[in-house]
Amino acid sequence: MSIHVNPRRVTAPDIAARKGGAPIVALTSYHAHTAAIADKHCDFLLVGDSLGMVMHGYETTVPVPLELMVMHGRAVVRGSKRALVVVDMPFGTYEESPSMAFRNAARVMKETDCGAVKLEGGRRTAETTRYLVERGIPVMAHIGMTPQSINVLGGFKTQGRSRDQWEAIEEDARLVAEAGAFAVVLEAITAPLAERITKAIPIPTIGIGASAGCDGQILVMEDMLGISPDVPKFVKKFGAIGKAIDDAIADYAAEVRARTFPKAEHTYALKGNEASDKASEQATKKPKTSST
Repeated sequence: MSIHVNPRRVTAPDIAARKGGAPIVALTSYHAHTAAIADKHCDFLLVGDSLGMVMHGYETTVPVPLELMVMHGRAVVRGSKRALVVVDMPFGTYEESPSMAFRNAARVMKETDCGAVKLEGGRRTAETTRYLVERGIPVMAHIGMTPQSINVLGGFKTQGRSRDQWEAIEEDARLVAEAGAFAVVLEAITAPLAERITKAIPIPTIGIGASAGCDGQILVMEDMLGISPDVPKFVKKFGAIGKAIDDAIADYAAEVRARTFPKAEHTYALKGNEASDKASEQATKKPKTSST
């Protein structure tokens, strides 16, 4: 009897070991079927709290509850086989204390079977990052433009446009690396700063709106597929899936209204003898005649 063995998943240490090597490929994923597709091409899949905006219509990521992250995390783990799955810790689930962060992160790890969690923030989450890593939870950091802090930042604003901001952002990167993060997302920061940070720290940098000089790249899948209506400047649309969906639904609606769908090949016939009896019955019916 043969035994099917699933391919070994990429782990957080595998990603950490890619520093300075072949570029790391990543995308967000929120459901099983897109995870199955992206799994063939990506080194890790991020179940980002951006799912609140992309999937659930929130204006920001702030309202996303932990339960939503767990539900989507489970789906992505089930849909993938090889890629590391990283789940965002949503706003309000880790800021209060390292022990609170551990309780919530442990729940995410246990209930989704993911391989790591992601925390936004540099120096303010360095202590928590260290606490989690020491207790067996791999942490990906996230600095620069941190969407959970949008109410403090005053919007989705690029970071590091002036050199007087660089020191603080570089310090964020250094501190999360020292705390044990296995990689760090650099979001919406200027290219020269992203390249400087990438050279300065020993863990991989994952750019999103940063620089091709980062150790890897990530985009929101719906953005790069052309499904999202409005996307940031840093997004390249690698597909036009939104238009394809619109065209397909328009064709479907037109055929339903014209009664050209479903055709015979899309419907079910009677089985065996019942089909023969029905055909015979129709053939022996006398045609109606009109009276004169």
